[in-house]
Amino acid sequence: MTDVESALAEKDLGNEAYKKKEFDVAHEHYDKAIKLNPSNIVFYNNKAAVFFEEERFDECIEMCKQAVEVGRDNRADYQMIARAMARIGNAYLKKENQKEALHWFQKSLSEHRDQELVKKTKALENEIKEAEKRSYINPKIAEEEKQKGNDYFKKGDFPNAMKHYNEAVKRDPENAVLYSNRAACYTKLMDFQRALEDCDTCIRKDKKFVKGYIRKGACLMAMKEFSRAQDAYKGALAVDPSNAEAMQGLRQAYSSSDEPPEKARERALNDPEVQEILSDPGMRLILEQMSQDPGAIRAHLSNPEIAKKIHKLKNAGIIQMR
Repeated sequence: MTDVESALAEKDLGNEAYKKKEFDVAHEHYDKAIKLNPSNIVFYNNKAAVFFEEERFDECIEMCKQAVEVGRDNRADYQMIARAMARIGNAYLKKENQKEALHWFQKSLSEHRDQELVKKTKALENEIKEAEKRSYINPKIAEEEKQKGNDYFKKGDFPNAMKHYNEAVKRDPENAVLYSNRAACYTKLMDFQRALEDCDTCIRKDKKFVKGYIRKGACLMAMKEFSRAQDAYKGALAVDPSNAEAMQGLRQAYSSSDEPPEKARERALNDPEVQEILSDPGMRLILEQMSQDPGAIRAHLSNPEIAKKIHKLKNAGIIQMR
């Protein structure tokens, strides 16, 4: 029997011992296999697997690195090299070193794209990102950044105020007040769409935070979306019926909505959301049906998505509804 054949026989004996969890015996046979044929990556990988089962992770990592080196030198199959690298990643996971684990998973995938490892790598990437976000959260620093933003805002330096509001939001992303402050800054910078997004986030995080509704109303007023501004101010008054700022805003929204219909329609037709609705073949068909059969509207309003679009067109003065 040649050394190569003897080495394979020792490997088989090692595998049998491994299955029985007789790890000391498995090590002995794999060591003999390596001595008889030191150029076969499989023997190193198998021995590393034993170390892994024994939770001797540092030794597992070193053995896998040796396997990779032997594999490279002897032009081993890429899958075998990838397997060694993946096991290094798994060992680092057991050692709770996620970043090093990710590094080795990515190296493994560069050798061979195993679909299960692809899923595991993506999940790990997401875990690391979430952990980084959580570690960055610090309400105390967020409050400091908010105050700095407020100082710049009062001076009229809105770009610098925005920098501090952005940092505050990153530091305390569940704080509704921060989105309200940033929305005010976006409004001053005439970035109304982002201001609206922040107002909606603010309201979603704290439905009783009146300022979020008022800021949304102000933003919509600036966009000449008077009907939507009315709804925003009504939302504020639903929380605080005696709020003077909301009442004043609602009065302004009502008085401003008295603009000539032609002008309102022209402005509405320039609204990207209205343009998107009117360019939808399905919505055009529904509108045509409604014009021919007024009773058809009831059926369409039962669909929340379609109802939302119909009300948008109604509020914009594009269609009339009784």
